[in-house]
Parts: sequence; C-alpha cells; structure tokens
Amino acid sequence: MVTIGQLYGRAIDLASNPAHSRWQSPILLLLDALLCLVIIWKVPYTEIDWEAYMQQVAQFLSGEHDYVKIAGGTGPLVYPAVHVYIYSGLYWLTDEGRDIKLAQGIFAGLYLLTLGGVMACYRRAKAPPYIFPMLILSKRLHSIYILRCFNDCFAVLFLWMAIYAYQRRSYTTGTIIYSLGLGVKMSLLLVLPALGIVFLLTNGIWTGLQQATIMAQLQILFSTPFALENVRGYYGRAFEFSRVFLFKWTVNWRFIGEEVFLSKGFSTALLLGHINVLAIFAVTRWLKTAGRPIETMITRTLSFQEPLGNVQNLVARRVTPQYVLTTILTANVIGILFARSLHYQFYAYLAWSTPFLLWRSGMHPILQYALWAAQEWAWNVYPSTDLSSQVVVGVLALTVAGVWWGTGREEYAEIRPEVRDDVK
Repeated sequence: MVTIGQLYGRAIDLASNPAHSRWQSPILLLLDALLCLVIIWKVPYTEIDWEAYMQQVAQFLSGEHDYVKIAGGTGPLVYPAVHVYIYSGLYWLTDEGRDIKLAQGIFAGLYLLTLGGVMACYRRAKAPPYIFPMLILSKRLHSIYILRCFNDCFAVLFLWMAIYAYQRRSYTTGTIIYSLGLGVKMSLLLVLPALGIVFLLTNGIWTGLQQATIMAQLQILFSTPFALENVRGYYGRAFEFSRVFLFKWTVNWRFIGEEVFLSKGFSTALLLGHINVLAIFAVTRWLKTAGRPIETMITRTLSFQEPLGNVQNLVARRVTPQYVLTTILTANVIGILFARSLHYQFYAYLAWSTPFLLWRSGMHPILQYALWAAQEWAWNVYPSTDLSSQVVVGVLALTVAGVWWGTGREEYAEIRPEVRDDVK
C-alpha cells in the first residue's frame, strides 16, 4: 500500500526533477494550443498596429524604398528592414491584410513555436517542471500574439532560437538568428552585453569581435534596398535611440508623474542605472566564472592578448546552458527595468524570462508564483495606474535583485593551466 509520505515524495519529484519536463512540456504545449484555438474562436480581434503594418509594406511593395517616406495610420515606419520583409510575406498570405482570422492562426502558430523553443531552452538549463505552467498561463501574452499580431512576436522568436543555439555552442548560427531578430526590432540590443560575455568566456575576445562583425554585416545586408535609396533616413528611423514615448501609454513609470517622466534628468538617471547594474553583474557574477582576477583580464586585453590566455578551453566548459540562459535573460530584464517607457507589447520580452529568473533567485516556489501573478496582474491593468506601474517596476527590481543574490552562491575555483577545472 502506498503511504501518504510516498505520494508526497512522488509529487515533489514530479514537480522538481528536470527529467520529467521532457514529457510534461508537450502536454502543456498541447493544452496551450487548444487555448489558442478557443481564443481565436471566442475573443474578438483588436486592431492596433496591423493595418499600419499593412499600409507600410504596401508602399514598400509598390516600389517606395525611402524609409522617410513610408508611413501608415499610426505614423512613420520605425522598425528595421526584416520587419518589412516579414510583414510583406504576411501581406501576401492574408490577402493584403484583410484575412484577419488567417493572420491570427499564423500568430498562434508563431506563439506555439516560440513557446516550444522556450521550453527547450528551459530543459537544457535543467529548470524544474513546477515553473513550466507559468509559461502558458499569461493572458497578456496570448493577447499580444493572437489578438494584436505585434511584430515583437517575431523578434522574441528569434531571440529564443538564438539562445537555444548558444546553449548548444552553435555560436555563428545563434548570431545569425539573433541578427534576424535585431532586424525586426532593436529591443534585442538589451541582451548584447550578455552575448559579449558569453563570447568572451567561450571563444575569446577576437572571436567575439568576429561575431559582432557578422551582426553588423547582416544589418547592412538587410538594409540594402533602403540604404541605397536613403542610408541616413533608414538608420535614423530603424535605429532611432532618441525616440520619446508618450506618457499616456507607459506601463512602468506612470507613478512618477508626467513632468518627471519627460525630464532629461530622469532619462539620464535611467541610463546610468542601467550601465551600473550591468557592470555590477558583469564584475561580481558573470565574469566570476572565468576564475581569474578582472584586473588580469583587462591588462591582457590592453596588451592585445586574449584575456583568458591558455585557460580559455577550461573556462569555456563552465559556460553551461544554464549559465547562458541566466546571463542573457538577466541582461534582458535589467534593460527592461531601466527602460524609459514600456508599452504593453513589450511584455513579450519579459513574460517567458520571469519564471526562470525567479527560480534562479532561490526564492520559495510560493513566492515565485506570487511575484509572477503580481506581474501578470499589473500588465493586464489598462490603462495603467500608479499602483499597477509600481508593481511592474517592483517585480522587475525584485527579480533582478533576486538573481544577483541567488547566483552569488555559486563559487568557482581559480583556474590555472596546470590545474584541473573544478566548480565547487
């Protein structure tokens, strides 16, 4: 006869043993696929940017290649070239954008494909099964994909596919995929510092520079039709860093008031905060994996030598799939925390990052679910309020602080060429 203690032990094993995610994740994916069908069938579509996307690509397909002259109902074209190419394909598939149901079906497939990629990344990082349900329960995320058809959905797909490639040490493949995502929306620049760290630890600084060169070359390639027409106009619109969002649409900083929100001082404070927190993580967490003093690495770099020298291969072994996922997602969430303004569709970059990072923080599972639920509630309040924006920023801050605290428990022995690599 099975005892209560045995049942409890079995339940704990099912929830915490990463081996069970292999069969649990397909079940969750199937359940979510059914939910997507119900949403398309029952919930009315909401027009926000789809018509503008279609108007913009119609101008491109009719021969207009000057970015400054391309515009839609919501304003000028402000996304990089891959966005235009993708939505040109959707324009053709959906009868010039008129077949909304087909578009929703395509985005449901995009959602499920991305979710499958997220689960694959989680499995490679040995995440416990109990956090997987958080991946399929987001009301806002389903809305972004199936009811809004935002271009962020494609950028997020490329981000997670790139992460999976990096976890498998397919660095050039990952860089090509990442560049495609960056060609959809420049929001993916937030993870670039983490990619630099991963490249440094796995292949060295010069190979990392080669990966950066590939990224730059691909962006130039993607931009060719538009750059030949008006190169300054293209890069000025597609990668505009000075863009100021309207206060009325902000999800995160409403509680500080419009005057502070629009001030130069607030913008500068966010930028400095972003740089400083990234630096803290780089020095005290990410580069600690190298097992070498930062000063030594800097000195070697300034002397035009590889920072890790002849221990490069030993350090590379420490860059596990879990390290890759933790580092990239942390850089992403740090960037989101210090963003000047978040709109609702930006939740696509955050929603699938939070469960993993809360687990990496070492918080109790009940607290993990409580913070996830608070975040989900805040992102579903429309329009945002002082309270909801405080919750958005608060959960982001707790997530970042939690990851810093949780990953601080990992200790790495100093690596010497003659000493075997070991991780305590």
